[in-house]
Amino acid sequence: MASVPSLASSVEQRVSDALASALPEAGATDPLLRRSDRADFQANGILALAKKAKANPRELATTVVEAIPTGDLIKEIEVSGPGFLNITVSDEAIVKTLAARAADDRLGVPLSPTAGTTVIDYAQPNVAKEMHVGHLRSAVIGAAMVEILEFTGEKVVRRHHIGDWGTQFGMLIQYLLEHPHELDHKDGEGEASGEEAMSNLNRLYKASRALFDSDEEFKTRARARVVDLQAGDEETLALWQRFVDESKIYFYSVFNKLDMDIQDPDVVGESGYNDMLVETCKLLEESGVAVRSNGALCVFFDEYKGPDGNPTPLIVQKSDGGFGYAATDLSAIRDRVGNLKADTLIYVVDARQSLHFKMVFETARRAGWLNEDVKAVQLAFGTVLGKDGKPFKTREGETVRLVDLLDEAVERAASVVREKAQDLTEEEIAERGAQVGIGAVKYADLSTSASRDYKFDLDQMVSLTGDTSVYLQYAYARIQSILRKAGEARPAAHPELELTASERALGLHLDGFGELVAEAASEYAPHKLAAYLYQLASLYTTFYAECPVLKADTPEQVENRLFLCDLTARTLNKGMSLLGIRTPEKL
Repeated sequence: MASVPSLASSVEQRVSDALASALPEAGATDPLLRRSDRADFQANGILALAKKAKANPRELATTVVEAIPTGDLIKEIEVSGPGFLNITVSDEAIVKTLAARAADDRLGVPLSPTAGTTVIDYAQPNVAKEMHVGHLRSAVIGAAMVEILEFTGEKVVRRHHIGDWGTQFGMLIQYLLEHPHELDHKDGEGEASGEEAMSNLNRLYKASRALFDSDEEFKTRARARVVDLQAGDEETLALWQRFVDESKIYFYSVFNKLDMDIQDPDVVGESGYNDMLVETCKLLEESGVAVRSNGALCVFFDEYKGPDGNPTPLIVQKSDGGFGYAATDLSAIRDRVGNLKADTLIYVVDARQSLHFKMVFETARRAGWLNEDVKAVQLAFGTVLGKDGKPFKTREGETVRLVDLLDEAVERAASVVREKAQDLTEEEIAERGAQVGIGAVKYADLSTSASRDYKFDLDQMVSLTGDTSVYLQYAYARIQSILRKAGEARPAAHPELELTASERALGLHLDGFGELVAEAASEYAPHKLAAYLYQLASLYTTFYAECPVLKADTPEQVENRLFLCDLTARTLNKGMSLLGIRTPEKL
């Protein structure tokens, strides 16, 4: 696989060489090339160079233009304003570059020259608790970043830091010991379904909580059970494991609905770092990074103060000897850097936890676990809002169950597909409904910058018009329909043909796919990929409206337009798959 240089990078190189020959003493100069509505590209670097060399920018621009060969890659260049270069590439160069992309399985997208190892922490549900709408963003954004980073050549280690430890488990385990058959509700095949698993856990949690609140003796036994759990008592651990296993059946059923692949070895919960907690505290205390304050082990920061104006510490170990989230998170950093050899740690976590992670990362830096070679980043996300712009709740004010939300999205999408479907069976409508509905939910999330809140509006999400995944899926399905109807005609690039304005616009956008993927990867910005794909579908829609494909004037034009259709479909398919969204062949 050889990566294909984009037209932008080829033009940039030409202009850069010309700048160097016009002013050799200036050394390498960035031409500051960007897309333009005046031409295909505009280079603005001459202004800064002229200022540096105390030269007239327009005269320098004219000298540079004379040094740039035209014909093959560049069709024409004109000097504009105080010394901008307006550059138009040739139709031949567009088609030849796209043909090179089409010949490669990766569409000519290069692997990153700086690829390393990233551990990405996302999709972190809690054991014995239902997943709600708040769990959606971490799962969807994290899964997209995994795909994008892996496509650029990064080695990605997935980590699902589930909440599987703490005081509530003493209560649950003690109740189960005293009511041993409470978790034994299975379906006919002997395996609990996801819904049944959560229903069992919910019922058990409510019953144990009621007893805990009303029976002092049970409360005492439950608290003693927490001590047994932390001490590693075998019987207690075996029952704790049953809760974890039962919860995983439920988690996996929800992730399956989300069309996400979660593997067992990637699920390393809070309990996975228990054996490291004492050593983590010891290392922090011995190095002076953490100090004892009122019996608790704390890390202090001048820059983080509480409402009273006093510094807000990070509490690593409580005064009673118990460990907080900080101890677990710091131990996880040690494990990910020391054992997994990560050079980047990404945490896809709610923005409301930003202060906690700033403190944890700064503590890890002071301890030397993070340094110039190893960075940690919180990919912080905003809140999911209802149509009213307030945090998304049910009418009763309850948190919305994620399963209900996904089921409703699939139901709505299936009715949209049924309305448009011409030759689909009921089974196919159900399958497409799931792909369209789940795609709609993911795209609505991913097309918004992660740090912003977004409104969850199913009517808008499954709309066939506007910036929705359904619009993109229909563009893809429409292309597949054209390719099926093409008969003997096959997609083939014809660099000798003149292109229309809409063919050029589509071709230039297709050529920018590799650079866009690299940008989305380096900035952890899946919304930039979503925006690129929406623009691609929009440019294709214009092309389709203005350029007959199967009824083009000549057989060569038919083949060239089929070629543009095919490369658009492949780019949509690859881009959507990086966002975790399916592209059905028929809709």
